[in-house]
Amino acid sequence: MGLEIYLDLFSQPCRSVYIFAKKNNIPFEFKKISLMAGEHYNEDFGKVSAWRKVPAIKDGDFCLCESVAIMMYLVEKYNTPDNWYPADLQKRARVNEYLSWQHSAMRPHGSKMFWLKLMIPKVMGVEVPQEKMDAAIEDLNGSLKLIEENFLQDKPFIAGDQISLADLVAIVEMMQPVGAGLDVFEKRPKLSAWRDRVRDAIGSELFDEAHQGILSAQEMAKTMDGSKLQHFKPKILKTFL
Repeated sequence: MGLEIYLDLFSQPCRSVYIFAKKNNIPFEFKKISLMAGEHYNEDFGKVSAWRKVPAIKDGDFCLCESVAIMMYLVEKYNTPDNWYPADLQKRARVNEYLSWQHSAMRPHGSKMFWLKLMIPKVMGVEVPQEKMDAAIEDLNGSLKLIEENFLQDKPFIAGDQISLADLVAIVEMMQPVGAGLDVFEKRPKLSAWRDRVRDAIGSELFDEAHQGILSAQEMAKTMDGSKLQHFKPKILKTFL
């Protein structure tokens, strides 16, 4: 039995795993899990991910969750090129530094903007208080500034001269608010140039394919049936409002 990867490409961590596996020609079976449809609560998926989260993998009898753990597993198993997770101690530490930081900074701020700017008002029909939106934008801008000034500085990529897992995770997180209609690269020339380098390193075709869904989210929201999210609504509103 080959490698199975369970994904919803609307999720930033899922896109990271998908791009990494495709870029490194890792053979896998794509198992689509729609979070919006609640498919992560299916009994069969519960056997793969006990805490009902994507991404998840099933490699024979071995199951694993959490995107960073999955990518590190794939790095080791498939002996991917060194730039992704460098053997050099200090370069690897830089990758680990970003991967450790982003869980409580860039990723949640990007997700929050996606929900506050698009899903809650346009799909759920709930007005977002301006102070909530302003605070979310301030938090997001703070994380983007830290990436520019602390993580990226004057380097081509976060860990040095080549793309790494840190850059991959960072770029997919930034595309979440972009999908909601907030251009995080506007008036940020350093970040824009870095984005272009990351896209080129990944390959434009793969980059665009992976982000096709999130970048069409605004059009999707116009026709999406908000009633399908009713079972998530109390939790979502409690989380973001």
